[in-house]
Amino acid sequence: MRNTFNGMRPGPTPDGETTDQRLLDSRGPSDWVHTDPWRVLKIQAEFVEGFNELAELGPAVAVFGSARTPVDDPAYAMAEEVGGALARAGFAVVTGGGPGAMEAANKGALQAGGTSVGLGIELPWEADLNDHVNVPLNFRYFFVRKTMFVKYSQGYIVLPGGLGTMDELFEAMTLAQTGKITQFPIVLMGVRHWEGLVGWMRDTMLADKRINESDLDMLTLTDDVDEAVELMVKARDSS
Repeated sequence: MRNTFNGMRPGPTPDGETTDQRLLDSRGPSDWVHTDPWRVLKIQAEFVEGFNELAELGPAVAVFGSARTPVDDPAYAMAEEVGGALARAGFAVVTGGGPGAMEAANKGALQAGGTSVGLGIELPWEADLNDHVNVPLNFRYFFVRKTMFVKYSQGYIVLPGGLGTMDELFEAMTLAQTGKITQFPIVLMGVRHWEGLVGWMRDTMLADKRINESDLDMLTLTDDVDEAVELMVKARDSS
């Protein structure tokens, strides 16, 4: 069933600005004093619509990865395989709804007969959600969208990506570390892509006592799709 939540449509804006930018930019005249209270109502509406549409989603796993992943990249095939395996294991697959790895995960889930969720965001350079989403939600505010990922996902599978992917990964780790969320499995798919980062975290951050061993224990690094999905299944079945 295709969701019809179209009240908040992402995509390029005519003036090159985004709603987040207008909210967070403190430069210029003091008009924000009068407009920000009204923005609160828009923010509230996004939360209400998101909670309403996802409340009965059921077990779900968020899959992150680069929007720049080309179709012929091994990471695209891996994302598609992950999406399909999660759907067959009874999970809804939640992505950012964009191209690249997100599209691949949605495609895999949809072709396996599963629920394929796309949480779109208003950006200057991206337009519609990919064609493999059957539950589309569109947001103007990043922080509202991030809440939906965390609230409705029982785990994260993170494929090779850039800044946005890193942002989602470290936000989840920070929320778990600080007890803001119940800790859930975080799997880094693509050993070659991630091993340098994890090694640096161990050799520098851990060695300098800026993180604990338990922080690194949150992460599972693998190229095995079955292993990744099994971790999600075990977490679901033990909850």
